[in-house]
Formats: sequence, C-alpha cells, structure tokens
Amino acid sequence: MTFEYRPQDEGGRGVFSWEFSYKRLPRVLDGDAKPWNSFNSPVMAGGLFAISRKWFWELGGYDPGLEIWGGEQFELSFKVWMCGGQILDIPCSRVGHVYRLHQTNFLQAATDDFLFRNYRRVAEVWMDEYQEYIYLRNPQCLFVDPGDLRERHILRQRLNCKSFKWFLNTVAHDLIRKYPLIDPAPAATGDLRPFSKSTLCLDGYTSTLNAPIGLRQCMGGSRAKESLQKFHYSHLNDIRINSM
Repeated sequence: MTFEYRPQDEGGRGVFSWEFSYKRLPRVLDGDAKPWNSFNSPVMAGGLFAISRKWFWELGGYDPGLEIWGGEQFELSFKVWMCGGQILDIPCSRVGHVYRLHQTNFLQAATDDFLFRNYRRVAEVWMDEYQEYIYLRNPQCLFVDPGDLRERHILRQRLNCKSFKWFLNTVAHDLIRKYPLIDPAPAATGDLRPFSKSTLCLDGYTSTLNAPIGLRQCMGGSRAKESLQKFHYSHLNDIRINSM
C-alpha cells in the first residue's frame, strides 16, 4: 500500500439510480467554465465532504434513526438542496479514502435488514410521491418498519424545504433521462454465445469481487445460475445481466 491518490474519474456530478445506488454523471461545462472550477453536484459521495458545523446541525445532522451505513448521503444531500443550501464539487481538492480489504461484519445493527430500513426512512421523509419508484426496485423496503419519523417530518416542515419534484427539475435535471422512473423494455434479451462453441454461454457468475466474467456451459430451464447467463440490451445501449 502506497497511499497514492487515484482519481475516480475526470470530475462528475453525484446522482442516484432508483435502486438507491450512488452514480456519477458527467459535469456540464457551460460558457467560460474551466475544468478546475467548482460545480454543482446533486448528491455527495458519502462521508467525503466539508460543511459548516452550524449549518450541519441546523439541518438536523444525520438522521439518528439510520443504522450503520446506507442512505445517509442521500438524506443529507436532499436536505441541503431542498432546504436552501448547495453542494459544490471542488476538482482541485485532495481527499483520500482508504478502502477495507474485507467486509466488516456489522453485529451492532438492530435489524438484519438495516439497509432497506434506512432507504425507507429517507424515501418516506424526503422523496414525496417519488418514493414509490424506490420501492418498485427495492420491494423489501415495504416489509420493514422505518421507525418513528415524526421528528424528521417536523424538521422538514420547520426548515420550509422544497419538494422532491423541485429537486429533480432544478438540481438533478437530467437524472430521469439517464435513470427513468420506469425502465423501458430492453431491445433484446437472451444469452450470448461464441460462434465457434455454441454450447458455451457468457456467464456473470464470479467468486470474487471485480473478477472478469467468462464462458461456461450453457444452462437451460430453471437451473440455479441461469439468470446470470441471461443478458439484455438496455435503453442506454449497454449489455446488462438480466437480474441487474
């Protein structure tokens, strides 16, 4: 380990997909804007940010009902924008993040499904009618108790925050174009086979994170890994594993 800085991209705006995954969209260079100029970003990337302590606590801090991790960056980002603030990315800043080699076993969570509980808390308080599109992709959210949300609703009312529709139209104006509320039907669906060996199929199964996928014997019927051999050609002109 050298602790060498590695940029994640050339500078992008943080957004989210309706699975509630953090995503990046290219920044828009308008007029005389330079690559090193600061720019608006709808969603910040987790814990890598600087904020006035006074403003942070005026916004209610992090929701104390969120457990471990997951959803906190969306909650804080929505609050900042909808309640009168602004999030800026500073391209020339230097912030490093050291990733763990192994996943931590979170034994202190009150529930095993804390992630979906977190998602529901954020969606219920801040996303108005658009919360339904989170539940459409994450139906597990509907089967968890989000806990008492009264204080968070009172906070939003006290801060006189704008609607989530305003956030989508004004701040994340191109999010729905990239991540539609309802995914269009794929142009094509099926397996991928080489001409030279038609009994082999591209298979998305990997035993380790970030390992390349490869060819495996084609499976038919309802066998266990069949879904990882089915792909579709999406509305974004990319090829995806059918289960994604």
